[in-house]
Amino acid sequence: MRAWLMAVSLGLLAASSVGCITPAYSGDPVRRTQQLLFTSEDLRAALDEWERVWFLDQPTHMNPYRTHGGII
Repeated sequence: MRAWLMAVSLGLLAASSVGCITPAYSGDPVRRTQQLLFTSEDLRAALDEWERVWFLDQPTHMNPYRTHGGII
């Protein structure tokens, strides 16, 4: 029983360090390149969306120089 339990735990440990059972991308190099490009474009779009939500993409209305505001 102890040997069986050790074998199962060793098998689970080895299976968890190998990676995913199904690969995330295709084995065909042309198709894999296309999938990687789509993934990177999605990440770029996510950054643009984040900036749009937090209004970071809006132009600033502050003056680039200090104004006195009083009568000179």
